Amino acid sequence: QVQLVESGGGLVQAGGSLRLSCAASGRIAGINAMGWDRQAPGKQRELAAVISSSGSTNYADSVKGRFTISRDNAKNTVYLQMNSLEPEDTGVYFCFANAYSGIGHWPRSWGQGTQVTVSS
Repeated sequence: QVQLVESGGGLVQAGGSLRLSCAASGRIAGINAMGWDRQAPGKQRELAAVISSSGSTNYADSVKGRFTISRDNAKNTVYLQMNSLEPEDTGVYFCFANAYSGIGHWPRSWGQGTQVTVSS
């Protein structure tokens, strides 16, 4: 089973930056996609950014040009650099990873989440 631990959340003023990190540990035979979901207060969880094992990325329209996702495959770690933060970015950010568990099986695991609060 894969465990994911996020760090780097906090309180920042609008226009500021934060960098989230998420390290995967446990019995890991391989990880393909890693990424970040987020959930704003009173709203559904949504994908913020995802990166494949080869480095291909995809972003929610609302964060394009402001957020950058990256990963270190040797460390099983994914990062989210968030710049030009807006109050609308406030929420809990959940790291996820699709880890290999058998032929054709790459189930998704999530971390506990880290709070990001952007003040206006």
